[in-house]
Amino acid sequence: MRPGSGGPGIDFGRNIGWIDEQTLWYQSETTGYSHLYTINVNTGEKKALTSGKYEVQQVQLSRDKKYFYIITNEVHPGEQQFYRLSIADRKQERITTMTGANQVTISPDEKYLGILYSYSNKPWELYLQENKPGSKAEQITNKAQSDEFKTYAWREPEVISFTAADGAQVYARIYKPTTPHPNKPAVLFVHGAGYLQNAHKWWSSYYKEYMFNNMLADNGYYVMDIDYRGSAGYGRDWRTAIYRNMGGKDLDDNVDAVNYLVKNYGVDPKHVGLYGGSYGGFITLMAMFKKPDVFSAGAALRPVTDWANYNHGYTAEILNEPYNDSLAYHRSSPFYYAEGLKGNLLICHGMLDVNVHFQDAVKLTQRLIELGKDNWELAPYPMEDHGFVEPSSWTDEYKRIFKLFETTLKK
Repeated sequence: MRPGSGGPGIDFGRNIGWIDEQTLWYQSETTGYSHLYTINVNTGEKKALTSGKYEVQQVQLSRDKKYFYIITNEVHPGEQQFYRLSIADRKQERITTMTGANQVTISPDEKYLGILYSYSNKPWELYLQENKPGSKAEQITNKAQSDEFKTYAWREPEVISFTAADGAQVYARIYKPTTPHPNKPAVLFVHGAGYLQNAHKWWSSYYKEYMFNNMLADNGYYVMDIDYRGSAGYGRDWRTAIYRNMGGKDLDDNVDAVNYLVKNYGVDPKHVGLYGGSYGGFITLMAMFKKPDVFSAGAALRPVTDWANYNHGYTAEILNEPYNDSLAYHRSSPFYYAEGLKGNLLICHGMLDVNVHFQDAVKLTQRLIELGKDNWELAPYPMEDHGFVEPSSWTDEYKRIFKLFETTLKK
C-alpha cells in the first residue's frame, strides 16, 4: 500500500459486502481515518459503525451477520487489538488484551481465536483464546527465541510522541544507552517502504536493525526510530503529506526528532548520524545533502537517488509523472542536492538490485566526483539484490555503518 493509495481495507474494494438485501457495508476514509460504514441502498441512509482518530485495519463479518470482528489501533497507534462489534446497537467489545500486536484468525465456528502475537522485544508466537470478552489467551508455541537469543537483555524501546515544528504529533521509538558516551552521540534509524509503520509495540520486520540499534545503545548512542510523515497507521492526512514533495515533511520530522533528543536527553547536536535502507536510504541522502548542519554522518543503503528512475506504479501515485510534474521529481530527488554534502557519507548498494537499480548509486557517485566532494564512499555488493541474502554481506554492511559512526560521531 502506498501513500497515494487508500488506507486499510480501502484499496481495490477489498472490504465491502452485503449484510442483507438492502444493506451494504464498506470502509471509507471520509473522516481522515479508515472506518466501517453501512448504507441502505434503497434509502441512501449511511451509518458510521466506528469513529475516532484511529484506523479499522481488518474487518470480518460474522456468519450470522449480526457482528463485525475488527482489528483496530484505537488503544494506541502502535497496538493492534481485536474487537466484536454489534451491528444492531454498535456496541464494541474488546476481546484481546495483550499489549502489542494481535493478528487474529477466527475458527470456522467462531468460538476460538488463533492469535499470532508479539511485543517489541518478543518475536511472534501462536496463542489460542476463546472468542469472548474476559477470556485468557494461552500460548501454544515457544519457537521464536533460541536459548542463545534469550541470553541477551533485548531492550524494550520506549514508544513516545513529540511535537513537530508544525504542531503534529510524531510517534517514535527510543533506545537509551545505560552509559552514554561522553560525546552524547545519537543515531536515527529511518525505516524504509515509505508507507510502513515501525514506531510500534510489536516485533519489528526490521529485526536486524532492531538488534543493531541495541548494539548502538550498548556502545553509548541514543537511538531514535520515528514514523515520519508518509508512514502507516496514522490516517489519510499523515499518509498523503509527502504528495509531490518526498524529502519534505518526512525529512523535517527527522530534524525535529534530533531537536527532541537534544532538548530531552542532552544529545550533542554536532554528533548526530542516521542510517536506513531503500526509502530510508533516500531520506538519509536528503538529510546529508539538505540538512548538512544537522547530520554529521549518514549511511544510505540501496537508496533512490532520482525518482525518475524508479518504479512507475509506486512513484506516479506520489509525484505524478516526470513529463507532467517535473518540479515534483526535481525537488524530491537527492541527486539534485548533492552539492550540499558536508559530512561523512556511506552508500551501500547491491549490484543485482531489481527494485532500486544499482544505476542510482552509480549516477550519484559520478555527481559526487564531479563536485569534488570528500569523505564519502560507495560499497557495492556484486551478488546481492535489494534485500541482502548472504550473512557475509549483512555483516560487512553493518561493520561499515558502525565504523562510520564510531569514527565520526565520537571524534
